[in-house]
Amino acid sequence: MTQPIRWLQDEIADRMLQKLDIVKLDVRDVLVVPDFPGMHLATFAKRFPHARIHSIAEEGSSTSQLWLAKILANWRSLFRSAHSNLISSYLSTGKFDLPDNSVDLVLSDLLLHDLADPKHFLQECWRVLREGGLIAFSYLGPDTGKELRSVGPLPFQIKNLLSPWDMHDMGDVLMAERFSDPVMDMEYLTLDYENSALLIADVQTLKLGDSASNSSNEMTDLPPKLTLEVVYGHAWAIGKHLAKAQDSVAYIDINQIGRKTR
Repeated sequence: MTQPIRWLQDEIADRMLQKLDIVKLDVRDVLVVPDFPGMHLATFAKRFPHARIHSIAEEGSSTSQLWLAKILANWRSLFRSAHSNLISSYLSTGKFDLPDNSVDLVLSDLLLHDLADPKHFLQECWRVLREGGLIAFSYLGPDTGKELRSVGPLPFQIKNLLSPWDMHDMGDVLMAERFSDPVMDMEYLTLDYENSALLIADVQTLKLGDSASNSSNEMTDLPPKLTLEVVYGHAWAIGKHLAKAQDSVAYIDINQIGRKTR
């Protein structure tokens, strides 16, 4: 996303952290993907004051921007920051530049809908999470921009989200990828616009459309609002020593079978 929609990233990130208030987790290492220099960092630093932050920055964010934002949020975070990379590196390699079992929390804000294969992202999160770690995420669901599909013609080409998964789809995939106790939630946010030019700018930024025209005649019939379906979820990485189930049968290492003693 770009600067005009930064407030949305911050708002959703803050709501994600609020939803984690009831979660008890000892956090030493956190992977933030994508990391962006927003105002949410102050809340993040307060919530996890001793955590080491591993960053995968969104496109367009410079290292200096991220460092400055973290200093403003909490200057101590500068000295606890660890790996830092760009999201383009993950998109090209499909890998986080982190070893197995190296983080306690993966926090992903408004990314999954931009990935062609979110399942692979979840698999990579499973790899880097420690036993008992947590993944928490948000993304835009398939009802996002639904009012644009009911009017026409439009001065831009409507695009489908790369990953049109609703929260039930995501919950099923989390279970299939061995995550435990997934919790899914969804809410609708409605953005109201004073003019069509502002709406079109956000449509492009959210990657819901492209090839916008600047003709005022073409923009007069656009709806004055835009609906965002925001899906939230979190799940635990538990039982990482267990083999992945095959044909509905789970295979357990015999060394992990204990005997009850009195």
